[in-house]
Amino acid sequence: MAETPPVETDILIVGAGPTGLYGAYCAGFRGLRTAVVDALPECGGQITALYPEKEIRDIAAVPGARGREVVAALKAQADVFAPRYLLGRQAVGLAHSGAGRPQITLSDGTVVDAGAVVLTAGIGTFTPRTLPAGEEFLGRGLSYFVPDPGEHTDRDVVVVGGGDSAVDWALALHRIARSVTLVHRRATFRAHAASVREVQECGVQIVTDAQVVAMVGDDALRETHVRVDGEDEVRVLKTDAVVAALGFVSNLGPLLEWGIALERRAVVVDTRMRTTVDRIYAAGDVTGYPGKVRLMSVGFGEVATAVNNAAVVLDPDLPLFPGHSTDAT
Repeated sequence: MAETPPVETDILIVGAGPTGLYGAYCAGFRGLRTAVVDALPECGGQITALYPEKEIRDIAAVPGARGREVVAALKAQADVFAPRYLLGRQAVGLAHSGAGRPQITLSDGTVVDAGAVVLTAGIGTFTPRTLPAGEEFLGRGLSYFVPDPGEHTDRDVVVVGGGDSAVDWALALHRIARSVTLVHRRATFRAHAASVREVQECGVQIVTDAQVVAMVGDDALRETHVRVDGEDEVRVLKTDAVVAALGFVSNLGPLLEWGIALERRAVVVDTRMRTTVDRIYAAGDVTGYPGKVRLMSVGFGEVATAVNNAAVVLDPDLPLFPGHSTDAT
């Protein structure tokens, strides 16, 4: 069988989440051929995989939009320049050609020969933290994210966790569920203070200093047993569904073998968003530096910086500043 020729591109973006999609737009705006690779079978990263229906409110000029709407808009923006999507395959190997071009091997054996690579891999692959009890109900009452909130209409739902995801799901589901109970093992929440106030005021039952100790049912989940500090008896909650929003364990996977300097499992970058490996840049949640703020809006600025600095490396005659989009109309 003839060997498949490599995919040649100017910019390879590793990660098709919001930062990667905006990076594809920025590269296309500079007239660069662009390819986007992601281990997931569709664009959107964590948003698509974990919370497509959750409302996102921290993007400038977007007072509120569901996750899937944000992803669709970013992809439509990038698609104006026809990037090549290589989805459902992971970037696993890195080499450099004799000319210094990065050559990325994908999990299906495809080799991408790129002028430069921009890592927008977010937290990498993510595995949910599990509950101490009830794992046997996974898929028949227990879930770790909510791709379709409508499935919880008129159901008794228990949400477990104290971070933003748990509070956001409690807020979203209380509008359609028969009841929502939020269970957290501490007295205070890690979620945004405004969201915590909202969930306290909206009618969600909140149980703190508590842990799920058992789930009970037959072919489906029927009860959740919760032990509350200071109470002699276990509380029994009538339950149709449990959403365990306890966070995720991240893993950068093969990127750890690329020789890129890391600090606290984040990719070290300079002010041009360059990593310590030639022609490899990074942007978004995968990066770390003093003062780093992990917001989607910060990732957008970082990937614009990365792509435009990479463009100058590919063609030193190009200006760093790409011009304004209004200049092109």
